[in-house]
Amino acid sequence: MAKPEGYRKAIRLMDLADRFGLPVITLVDTPGAFPGMDAEERGQAEAIARSTERCLSLGVPMIALIAGEGGSGGAVALAAANRVLMLEHSIYSVISPEGCASILWRSASRAAEAAEAMKITAGELLNLRVIDRIVYEPAGGAHRDHETTIKRVGVAIGAELAGLSALSPAALRAERRTKYLQIGRMRD
Repeated sequence: MAKPEGYRKAIRLMDLADRFGLPVITLVDTPGAFPGMDAEERGQAEAIARSTERCLSLGVPMIALIAGEGGSGGAVALAAANRVLMLEHSIYSVISPEGCASILWRSASRAAEAAEAMKITAGELLNLRVIDRIVYEPAGGAHRDHETTIKRVGVAIGAELAGLSALSPAALRAERRTKYLQIGRMRD
């Protein structure tokens, strides 16, 4: 769970990548940003907003991989990318199922129902066009065969980079902006 300093470091690294024309690859595995009072006092919300803004303004290709859990604005701040890939058994959501159930039904006991309604799995998010590609895991899950998982992630990232490398900085930014403005809109 990143703190404001972590998001600020990510911004500095994105700035360097942009300056030197290097693609940005993020590996996201977090339930969200650190929720402590001290993080809020040091500007957690502002750091998340600036990180998201920096992702969207990059003139180089950006690819994010959701590996495990991508939760809340803390994940989006590192995943507002041209391409979002997701390991097959990962989840990606704006709030935890427990948090959603607590808000909607005043009971975290309905988390399973909330998770189903939220559509947080890789297959559902691909159908909704929130993510762009599923990286299929070896039998038993990614943790059972690290080598195969790493190879599959590498192939997927390489394929996405090859497709993005021909785009100009302006086209990369425009594509990213359009992608995020379309999330949640009804499409044909």
